[in-house]
Amino acid sequence: MKPLLRTITRGLSSMPWISPLLHPPKPPPCTSLITPPEPPKPPKFVNHETAIELIKNQRDPQRALDIFNRAKAQRGFYHNHQTYSTILHVLAKARKFDAVEGILRQMSLEPCRFYEGLFLNLMTHFFKSQIPNKIVETFYKITPFTGSRPSLKALSTCLNYLVELYQLDMAKTLLTDLKNLKLTPNTCIFNIFVKYHCRNGDMDSAFSVVEQMKMNNCAPNVITYSTLMGALCDDGRIENAIELFEKMISQNILPDSVAYNVLISGFCRKGNIEGAKKIMGFMRRKGCEPNLFNYSTLIDGLCKGGRLEEARSTFKEMKLSGCWPDSITYTALISGVCREGRVDEGLELMREMKVGCKIDVVVFNVVIGGLCRQNRFEDAIKMLERMPHEGVNPNKGSYRIVLNFLCTEGKVDLGYGLLNLMLGRGFLPHFATSNQLLVSLFKEGRVGDGVKALHNLLEKGVIPDSGSWASFVESVCKERKILRAVELLDDILDHRTEIITSVNSSIGGEAVYT
Repeated sequence: MKPLLRTITRGLSSMPWISPLLHPPKPPPCTSLITPPEPPKPPKFVNHETAIELIKNQRDPQRALDIFNRAKAQRGFYHNHQTYSTILHVLAKARKFDAVEGILRQMSLEPCRFYEGLFLNLMTHFFKSQIPNKIVETFYKITPFTGSRPSLKALSTCLNYLVELYQLDMAKTLLTDLKNLKLTPNTCIFNIFVKYHCRNGDMDSAFSVVEQMKMNNCAPNVITYSTLMGALCDDGRIENAIELFEKMISQNILPDSVAYNVLISGFCRKGNIEGAKKIMGFMRRKGCEPNLFNYSTLIDGLCKGGRLEEARSTFKEMKLSGCWPDSITYTALISGVCREGRVDEGLELMREMKVGCKIDVVVFNVVIGGLCRQNRFEDAIKMLERMPHEGVNPNKGSYRIVLNFLCTEGKVDLGYGLLNLMLGRGFLPHFATSNQLLVSLFKEGRVGDGVKALHNLLEKGVIPDSGSWASFVESVCKERKILRAVELLDDILDHRTEIITSVNSSIGGEAVYT
């Protein structure tokens, strides 16, 4: 090897090896110091279907209105019947009626065609909000917006809502305008007025409407007769209802399950269970099988008449016929067995009910009342505590039922605890019950608990009567804690100055709190 080459080789071998990963190659020089940003993407065009879905999914009506307006701001976009119908539904449901009027004014400038269903939906919302004049105004908007006269369905909807709100004068005014609307009333229209007079107990006017129907070549139908029979039964005139039933059959108008149920219910309310059972039998012979509604009515009547075994038998027959009971049927049967002191049977029915029906607070209250009537107060309170875990929130009736029984039976400890639970959850006891509990606490010498209960009631706006104050003053005086009584009274009177007079009268006019 040549001397120069050996020298170079020795120099290289003495140098440490360096991995290329530790020293990556340098990037090529950048020709520009600033990288230009990417151009913004044009906003996506929102079509009608997307706009409708977006509006429907908004909980805030203002957000829904913003989406509606932004969609319109797009070039080449015009709202149609579906988008207007959707935004009106959202706004009316939220009772934003000023915004509804604004949308309607905007609709009047649109070239597109609108359909009657939009206005029927608006009438429904105005009915739910009990605004009868808006119902009528919406009805009269149908022709200008749709270009055609209102249908009989629209007329019957409007009239029915007015009658339901007891606005008979408005309904009559609308009827007088039928010639201008080129509408002829049909049986459905007349039935609305039959229902109105029946609800008011004016049977003469109801039958007068039936005569007007005939003069206008509108034959009464099964709904007409069912409405009249129901009103007669409500008035206790079951014999007249039967006569009308026979007249209906003689005119070859076949009764349906609703018509039969009117009579079944009427007989049950009169306590004539045998008559109700005969109607059920006649119903079967005529080829009309009883439905859930019919069975439930009969079972309720049997339970209220104390005929529980027959009710149980009818309940089994109902299930064997393929008609499965609903919550109404179960509630009627549970109420019956609990009234007769068969609470365990009611609890078993509740467990069975859970399989196919949702148990509501009414059923719980029925069973709670049954437990209390048997002095099973601990079980009743446990049920109160368990209700939220069953997906049912107790109402004020749930608490009041138990508290009333506890006070009546002198269960002061349990009553005091339940009162605190009630007040903590925002429920107020009956006025008389709270007074009774306070008096019991004071008479048993539980002044501290009585004062706390009194103070909590005052904080909730419940002012006990003077008898409670007299018991309070008498109790603290017996314990010779006048100073404590004065201090507590001063504190309480800061919250409720209205009770000063009651305190004075209860202690004989001596102003011990001054």
